[in-house]
Amino acid sequence: MRDIVIKIENLYKEYRLGTLGSGTLHKDLQSWWAKARGKEDPNSMVITAAGQKRDINERFWALQDITLDVQQGEILGIIGANGAGKSTLLKILSRVTAPTKGTVKVRGRIASLLEVGTGFHPELTGKENVYLNGAILGMTKNEVDRKFTEIVEFAEVEKFIDTPVKRYSSGMYVRLAFAVAAHLEPEILIVDEVLAVGDARFQKKCLGKMEDVGKQGRTILFVSHNMPMIASLCSRAVLLDQGRLIGQGPTTEIIQTYFSRGRISKGEADFSQAARKPGDDTAHLLAARLKNKRGQVTTEFSIDEEIIIEMEYQVIREGARINPNIHINMADGTKAFVASDAVIDNEAILKTKPGRYLARCRIPGNFLNDGTYYIGTALSTMETSKVHFNEKDLLQLTVVDPIEGTVTRGRYVGAIPGIIRPALEWESENLA
Repeated sequence: MRDIVIKIENLYKEYRLGTLGSGTLHKDLQSWWAKARGKEDPNSMVITAAGQKRDINERFWALQDITLDVQQGEILGIIGANGAGKSTLLKILSRVTAPTKGTVKVRGRIASLLEVGTGFHPELTGKENVYLNGAILGMTKNEVDRKFTEIVEFAEVEKFIDTPVKRYSSGMYVRLAFAVAAHLEPEILIVDEVLAVGDARFQKKCLGKMEDVGKQGRTILFVSHNMPMIASLCSRAVLLDQGRLIGQGPTTEIIQTYFSRGRISKGEADFSQAARKPGDDTAHLLAARLKNKRGQVTTEFSIDEEIIIEMEYQVIREGARINPNIHINMADGTKAFVASDAVIDNEAILKTKPGRYLARCRIPGNFLNDGTYYIGTALSTMETSKVHFNEKDLLQLTVVDPIEGTVTRGRYVGAIPGIIRPALEWESENLA
C-alpha cells in the first residue's frame, strides 16, 4: 500500500462575513462606547440591497468535518458546485490560510496554482520568478538551472522571459506558472481551475504533463468544472457540497453523483385537473412529459440514450387540422430546434375529431450535445397557422455525457462545442 502524503482529520474552516473594522474612527469609537456601557452596538447591523438587516459579525462554515487521506502518487479530482469549499480546502493545504479546527498533515513540498499568477512577483521578470519559485520550493540555483530551458519551452514564453510578468496576459501567466510548478519537482502539485484560462491546445498539453508527473510517483490534487478532464486524469475523486465531504470513490461514480444532485425535476407537467388549461376553444393542453426507453418519467438522459417527449391534448372543435410541435431551447435561451408532426397528407390529421390525443416525439441517442435544455410544447392549426397554445420552458431536459464509452467523443477529453453531437457515418480508406 502506498504511503499517505496528505492526512486531513475533522477539518473545519469558519469565516466572518463582515469587516474587521467599520472604516471610520467615529464609528469605531461609537461601537466601543456602546460596548463599554453594555449597550447594543449601533454599527453591528447593515442593510442589504433587499432592505433586510444583517449582522456584520455573522459567520459561516466554509468547511465542516472534512476527513480525507491522499496517497502518494495519486491524482485526486476535487469537484463540487461554486461555493462548495474546494478552493478553501486547497488554500489550507497550501498554508495560505489556517484551519479553524481539525488537523492537516502534509508530507512533502507543495507547489500550488490557486489562481492566475500565484507566487509571482509582478515587478520581476519571468526568469526571475522562475528562480524565486524554485527557492520557495527549497531548490538550489543549480537545480533550477537544469530545468530552466525545459520550463521556458513548455510555457512558450521565450520572447518574454526577460519581461516583467505584470505585462503578461492571463494566458502567459498560466503557462509559465504551470510550467514552473510541474517542472520543479514538488512532491505534491495543487491545480485549482487555472487551466480554464488557457486555450484548448495548452490544456491538452498540461493534461499530458500531469499524467507524466503522476507516473513519477508525485501527488496531484486537481480542481476543475470540466468533468471529462477530471475523468480522464483522475482515478479517484471527492465531492464537496456546502463545505461538507459527501462522497469519495471512483471518478465516474462521483461525477454521476455530482450531476444527479440538486436537480429540480421538471420531467412532467399535468394540467388535466386544472380549472383553466392552456389553450382555446379549439384545443387544450392536458399534459407533457419526458420518458426514457423504459417508460420512466425523468429529466436526465445519457447522451447516447433515446429521449421520448409526450404531449397529451384535447381537441374540442371538429375538423381542425391539428399540428402538435415542440420547441427545444438551450439554457441561455438559444433555440436549438423546432420539431412538428406536420404530415399534412395524413387523413387522420386532416380531419381530427374531438377527443383526447397523445403525440409522441423521439429524439435519438447521440443527437443532442451534453447540457441542459428547456422544452416547450405548442399546438397549431395548419390551414390558418393559428397557435392554440404555446407553453414555453415547460419541461427541463439534462443530457449527461457518461465520459466513458461515448461514440461521439472517442478518446478526446475536452469540452465539445455545439448544440448537437450526432454520431454520423464515416468511411476512411488508404489511397497510398
